[in-house]
Amino acid sequence: MITYTDSLADVTSDDLLGGFFVGWLHPPSPQTHYQILVNSAAIVLARIADGTVVGFITAVSDGISCAYIPHLEVLPAYQGRGIGTRLVRQMLAKLRHLYMIDLVCDPAVQPFYERLGMRPVIGMVVRNYDRQAGALVRPNQESPPEEPQPPAPQ
Repeated sequence: MITYTDSLADVTSDDLLGGFFVGWLHPPSPQTHYQILVNSAAIVLARIADGTVVGFITAVSDGISCAYIPHLEVLPAYQGRGIGTRLVRQMLAKLRHLYMIDLVCDPAVQPFYERLGMRPVIGMVVRNYDRQAGALVRPNQESPPEEPQPPAPQ
């Protein structure tokens, strides 16, 4: 039995078995995979009875107008059971209040996403394959600009 959740409660990197990121030259470790989930704006997980995650989808978003879906993964042994379809449907429902929801995929999987209401567009990307494992490198840690404050009462 597969259950679906949008919570990381009681999930650890031990619940993220190897086998995700098929075909990646430098797949993230289970610990980095967990951090990907933690740092995502939205997630949906597919889990089996023992708590093991067998599929997941993530989104990054500004929470106002747009989101990007960077990851949809189902362990090979669980593919073909509708898990990916359910993960995408649940994520699209979570993000339906936004103007745009984008993802980039290979042409071979475009029909899958088209069946779920998405349409192909032309886009551009940069891929740094040497960073594919997702080592936790932090960009310049400058603080974001502060919002303007009203003048203090006199």
